[in-house]
Amino acid sequence: MSGRSLSCSPEGIQKAKRALIGCSLTQKALAEDLEVTRQPIGKFFTGKPVDRNLFVQICDRLDLEWEEIIPEPASEPELNQHNSIDIDAIAQAVREKIKPLIQERCGTMRVLDMTQPIGLNDIYTSVNILEKITGRQRLGIDELLQQCRSQDFDLFGLNKITEKRVPGLEAVEKYSKLMILGKPGAGKTTFLKYLAIQCIAGEFQAERVPIFVTLKNFAEAANKPGLLQYITEETINPISSIRDVITYGKALVLLDGLDEVREEDSDRILKEIREFSDRFPKNQFVMTCRIAAREYTFEKFTEVEVADFDDDQISNFANNWFKDKAVKPEAFIKRLEDNNRIKELAASPLLLTLLCLAFEESGDFPANRSELYKEGLDALLKKWDAKRGIQRDQIYKKLSVQRKEDLLSKMALTTFEGSEYFFKQKVAEHYITEYIRNLPGANTDEEALQVDSEQVLRSIEHHHGLVVARAKRIYSFPHLTFHEYFTAREFVVVRQSSEEALQNLVSHITEKRWREVFLLAVGMSPSADRLLILIKEKIDVIVSSDIGLQRLLAWANQKSFSVQVPYKISAVRALYLDLTSIFESRFAHGYLLATTIDSLLTPTHAFAPDFSLDLSLVYDLNLIRPHSCHHLDLNSISDSQLQKALQPLKEQLNNPELRLALETIRQYDERKRQYDKRDKNGLLAWDKLLKWREQLRPVLVKYRNIGHDWQFTGKQKELLKQYCDANKFLVDCLNSDCYVSREVRQQIEDTLLLPIAEIKQHQQQS
Repeated sequence: MSGRSLSCSPEGIQKAKRALIGCSLTQKALAEDLEVTRQPIGKFFTGKPVDRNLFVQICDRLDLEWEEIIPEPASEPELNQHNSIDIDAIAQAVREKIKPLIQERCGTMRVLDMTQPIGLNDIYTSVNILEKITGRQRLGIDELLQQCRSQDFDLFGLNKITEKRVPGLEAVEKYSKLMILGKPGAGKTTFLKYLAIQCIAGEFQAERVPIFVTLKNFAEAANKPGLLQYITEETINPISSIRDVITYGKALVLLDGLDEVREEDSDRILKEIREFSDRFPKNQFVMTCRIAAREYTFEKFTEVEVADFDDDQISNFANNWFKDKAVKPEAFIKRLEDNNRIKELAASPLLLTLLCLAFEESGDFPANRSELYKEGLDALLKKWDAKRGIQRDQIYKKLSVQRKEDLLSKMALTTFEGSEYFFKQKVAEHYITEYIRNLPGANTDEEALQVDSEQVLRSIEHHHGLVVARAKRIYSFPHLTFHEYFTAREFVVVRQSSEEALQNLVSHITEKRWREVFLLAVGMSPSADRLLILIKEKIDVIVSSDIGLQRLLAWANQKSFSVQVPYKISAVRALYLDLTSIFESRFAHGYLLATTIDSLLTPTHAFAPDFSLDLSLVYDLNLIRPHSCHHLDLNSISDSQLQKALQPLKEQLNNPELRLALETIRQYDERKRQYDKRDKNGLLAWDKLLKWREQLRPVLVKYRNIGHDWQFTGKQKELLKQYCDANKFLVDCLNSDCYVSREVRQQIEDTLLLPIAEIKQHQQQS
């Protein structure tokens, strides 16, 4: 039969004649109805070939399914010694003929903003498979949280799959009919293309013929051909050869993108696939579909899931991508390791591609991470389907891309505020219901709204992968990064940085898990002035009512003006706070904060003489390196009275007992051992040095105004730590490539680490 014509089987002719009578038509009337001559109508009813388009039109007029009245393809013939067929030879011949087609269709890939296609083998990274579908595990939220780091959700393990991973090729060998599920951009199509290329190259199932079918194209083909017919017409001539390959089970049938089939074509395509796979069961079948795309049943297919990339796969992909390029893969991988939030995204092959494209442009990731995350979300929400010409059915017609983002932002903030990193399906559907009920023309019926919310949740999961099932009826955002991004977006975009919204946000300034939300909110704000001012005010309040800590800040400010240094005055205040914090609570914040405030101030940078002296003496006072005083050149101290006061203390260090104590402490330091009541030598040495220190303290207070015994309580030390941490974070926000006016930036830097009284005075002057 010609590829452009069809004919009726004997049984089909009888069905057609009965249908003609049932429609009260004659052959002549049918010809007039279709505006054709009687000749092709006569051929139709005598089983002769008729143009395919006309054949289908005749069947439509007679209410017949054209596939049901054409001859069945030849079934597998019975072979005997007189009538045999060398199917292996036929398969190899077909492989040679089909090879250029497979290489053309499957040999390259081009996604997102790639300027040109890239060879599949040049970039391909091996795929791993989970034999248990993640979203079908029967786990509770508590069990899911146990898989994460409960104390630190910076890397709370959403991508840390604990299920056993199986290499993709191994899974295909293991199951003759395989349904591969995966999130958007998980690498499903790339894996299928890789199977086709490996097969045609003789590296995988070399005895089979790879047949790659894009199900979207099949569904939308003219005249709605059956799957066998579509395959035969899309591959090679003679058609009989490919049919023999399929009939004798020598094909590797790769069916890509079941989720991309339009809703109106869905039932027909599902029926075609079921019937085809049942009719030719000896072939190897691999089909791909997004998770949660639609309800279907392929009883004889085994369902598996594409696993997220692990560290090794990310490294392999990066090495392939940056091979022979100016930007080296080692630089990319190091920057990923330095930034856990961005690294989370790299578990998705699609988003890893986006990261590589962004990094290749400048050799680094954007300083403003909110821009990078927005690009990633645009890829999932719009670009990924648009670049491939796929239009998804809108489950809820009024839910535009922006409204989906607004809905996700509302869900993100509500769940993030409650530390609900995982949430039940009913909870998610409730948030959706509350959102869509307020849309123009929304259904007011509660049951209808519930149905709509279920469909919207499913749609967001399978269209965009921005919520994912972590267990049966338990969801989360795919990455903590996106959860934080949408939380920040709710404050800045949805609530438009209103005073109430920003006040709500800054109430979390001392909570570590909110840090990334702040950085993203600052980064995505058209102007971050108001938010940064509110953060500064909230930080100042931490110690505003504590008289002792206010005295400390006043002292640090006073000391900052007593030394001549080429640094910002706020950085010098931080350095003096550091000197105090070392003694008071054995934590050092000021130096880190100081170097953040003033980039000129580095650990290797030489300090001015006055400050260097203070630093050395305070280290002595805190027994961090008291041996330095032993070598201190008193002649270098310009203050003769200080020289005179330090002289006897220096001489004491020549005392054999104290020198032995110094040596004992030094050895303990090198071995990193603790001094406790069971360690007599360490305890005796420590006591001697403490007595020496108490003689040094009044000298430093009198002549250098340092070394005060502030006698802070445990609560005050914790407040000081919280205050210093928060100020460092505020400076990080200022330095995060956000948009902030010069006036506000200067105002914040000038009043950093000042006591409340000084801040008020500064405000009055300005």
